[in-house]
Amino acid sequence: MWKSSEFSAGEWVQVRSKEEILATLDREGKLDGLSFMPEMFEQCGKRLRVFRRAHKTCDPPNGLAARRMFAAVHLEDVRCDGAAHGGCQAACLVFWKDAWLTRADQSAGSPAAVVNRTAVASEQSVRAGCYAAGASADSDDPVYVCQSTQLHEATAPLRWWDVRQYVEDWTSGNVALVSIAAALLHTAVDWIANAGLGVGAAARLAYDLVQRLRGGTPYPARNGTIPAGQKTPSVRLDAQPGEFVRVRRYDEILATIDTNNHNRGMVWDAEMVPHCGRTYPVLRRVGRIIDEKTGRMMKLKNECIQLEGVECRACYAKYRRFCPRSIFPYWREIWLERVSGNAAGR
Repeated sequence: MWKSSEFSAGEWVQVRSKEEILATLDREGKLDGLSFMPEMFEQCGKRLRVFRRAHKTCDPPNGLAARRMFAAVHLEDVRCDGAAHGGCQAACLVFWKDAWLTRADQSAGSPAAVVNRTAVASEQSVRAGCYAAGASADSDDPVYVCQSTQLHEATAPLRWWDVRQYVEDWTSGNVALVSIAAALLHTAVDWIANAGLGVGAAARLAYDLVQRLRGGTPYPARNGTIPAGQKTPSVRLDAQPGEFVRVRRYDEILATIDTNNHNRGMVWDAEMVPHCGRTYPVLRRVGRIIDEKTGRMMKLKNECIQLEGVECRACYAKYRRFCPRSIFPYWREIWLERVSGNAAGR
């Protein structure tokens, strides 16, 4: 089944009323296995623009492969604030099913959302749905339920070689053709570099030269220099929201991570390489996030940083290329340096 959303990137939509949305949900507050979360009620009745069509997604706790999402979109700047989920600071981009939206230019008499005839959802049941069976806000260690913990159940497998997803990336307005072409170049070089042909170093060098000429990102899949198992370094900047920081040079960061690309348990991802050398304001310090695998709140021993305007674009992810979920990467402070300035992304 390939059930796409009827909405495309850039379209204006209106979120349906609370009553209409509740009428689409089952007794657990879900539609097609995906929760409508209490944090989303605030958007009811608002006119918002589609950020990207959410026809696919990553599901990190369950592997590298992409997952196929049905009839859903992401809306611009609508992220979960964690208010009903223990103050989780992940700030995930919310999924919106088509049934919860209508085109903003449709008349008042436009068709209502599809009604779930077995629905018994209420605002109270939606709020109760934030917790696994037997858990509640009063539990000492509650198990949370949110869209991110349910992605596997709300989606279907999607093979990286299924060309239909890339066609939809373009036709939905999610991805420009030039970005698709750049991804193809990287894929070709990556295959040559890792094919065991003895030309890996030359292929990466050639890629770097081409990227330097066009002002692009160097080959992003290099490994850190610290032997696996050895202690990795740390720095405390105490950078606060609104302060400007510069992402260190790629070679400097490689010297802070091990050969598995970890620094004190946190992974350095290829998607972060394009930001090396650039300046951004700190968005927030992150100290607590829900473990998407277990549903339990994780309190980070060492707080990490989210940067304003820096989101995962899945440009280099072989198995989930162009995932539109736009997760905020987490930055160790040793990968950053404080600067003075007034222009983000410099």
